Amino acid sequence: MNNFFVHYFNVLIDFSPRVISAVLVLLAGIWGIKIFRKVAERIMIKRELEPTVIQFISDILIWGGRILLFVTVISRLGIETTSFVAIFGAIGLAVGMSLQGSLSNFAGGMLIIMFKPFKVGDTIEAQGETGKVMEIQIFTTKVLTAQNHIIYIPNGVLSNGKIKNLSQKSTRRSDLIVRTSYDSDIKTVKSELESIVKNHPKVLKSPAPEVTVNELTDATVNFAVRIWVKNADLQMVNSDILQLSKTVVRI
Repeated sequence: MNNFFVHYFNVLIDFSPRVISAVLVLLAGIWGIKIFRKVAERIMIKRELEPTVIQFISDILIWGGRILLFVTVISRLGIETTSFVAIFGAIGLAVGMSLQGSLSNFAGGMLIIMFKPFKVGDTIEAQGETGKVMEIQIFTTKVLTAQNHIIYIPNGVLSNGKIKNLSQKSTRRSDLIVRTSYDSDIKTVKSELESIVKNHPKVLKSPAPEVTVNELTDATVNFAVRIWVKNADLQMVNSDILQLSKTVVRI
């Protein structure tokens, strides 16, 4: 029994420098990863990168650093790292096969971040939904609708589908339809509609507003009213024009 304890005590003495070295490397690595992340984030902020890009790159740096630190620590302990590389490769292949949809969403998130069809704060129309972009995550994009609903759209289908960015330009054209009966004087109605849109303070003068006869149906004459407004004024101006148009049309 004495020989047993002496033997393992000697082994512990011989192995302790490796353990101490591995612990020191671990502590220094954890500290170094935090410092490196902070420095990288400051550099990206100075270069005015978007918050989504900063967060994404920071996550990659952290996980890359952690994996490198893990391999370094186990190598300090004298453990052969070749087997771990093979295990990580097998795990990566299995995860890749089982998470093909998630990888597609990840790739879609990368494309959105790189090519920037929209950014946080933009209002977009995509996948049958319209709302304000709250956050661009790695796998999904978080959108807030006008009804105060939070919708998560997978980045894979989002990047491969049609995206209508309603905020990329500061102004928008609004197309309204105003209907009147055949008993109305078409020229008079058109003139009064033109007067309404030209006198509205939030309707832009350039491009000039247009009022045209759009369609003759069985029961009504339909006028197309096309006006240019700032994005923030769209809903209010549409409401004002339709309300004022009620005084000049007959149904």
